[in-house]
Amino acid sequence: MRLVSWNVNGIRAVHNKNLFIPFVAELKPDIICLQETKAMQGQAEIDLPAYEEYWHSAAKKGYSGTAIFSKTKPLSVRNGFPPHIVKKYTLSDEYGDADAEGRVITAEFQTFWLVNVYTPNSKPDLSRLPLRDEQWDPAFLAYCLELEKDKPVIFCGDLNVAHTPDDLANPKANEGDHGYTKEERAGVDKMIAAGYVDTFRLFTQGNGHYSWWSNFGNARARNVGWRIDYWFVSQKLASKVKAATIHPDIKGSDHCPVLLDINI
Repeated sequence: MRLVSWNVNGIRAVHNKNLFIPFVAELKPDIICLQETKAMQGQAEIDLPAYEEYWHSAAKKGYSGTAIFSKTKPLSVRNGFPPHIVKKYTLSDEYGDADAEGRVITAEFQTFWLVNVYTPNSKPDLSRLPLRDEQWDPAFLAYCLELEKDKPVIFCGDLNVAHTPDDLANPKANEGDHGYTKEERAGVDKMIAAGYVDTFRLFTQGNGHYSWWSNFGNARARNVGWRIDYWFVSQKLASKVKAATIHPDIKGSDHCPVLLDINI
């Protein structure tokens, strides 16, 4: 099975550039997970008859949002966190209710759960770091572990953090900046400690492998980027992973797609 995740930074913009359908044709995914769709279902008239579409759009129009396109119809689909998780972790801050921002969509398949996430950005002034560190990351991990009791979990998306110094071009210069604080990185450490595996690092070590680049300073052409888009799998699925790759050649967004091939 081939799964692809992409923060499209506006699905309508990518589609209007005639770059979305070619991306699907090139990678031929069985399941597509999108983040930052910035649209409601139907606002982007994408003709993909082979796929079932499931959208979780933000209450605020033109903001955030996730979607799953799948050739196999899921057994069930859930938008957001379950109410008891929302209540326990109080997922609101000065910017509003993070659970109303369309950031999590979950599809249940026969042998696994698939969770697609667009993690809140901590903001350049770190004003959303407390939400991220104290509420969102613990809630997300608790949710995945709850699903894990039923069947293995695969999760993907834009986690808005470079986990290690190898995951961004200039770690020393960016130390403590949003996306590379010790709190955000510790959130990924906790996911790994809980038994989730960063699939890309099963195959590729070292730096120079990025999935997001600033729009300034010709950063993408110079490959001055960050790896903030991931595929994680339950430890029990790690041996089934056949490939995990990044596709910087595919344009249309400031992020590029990341791919997972798994026998499942």
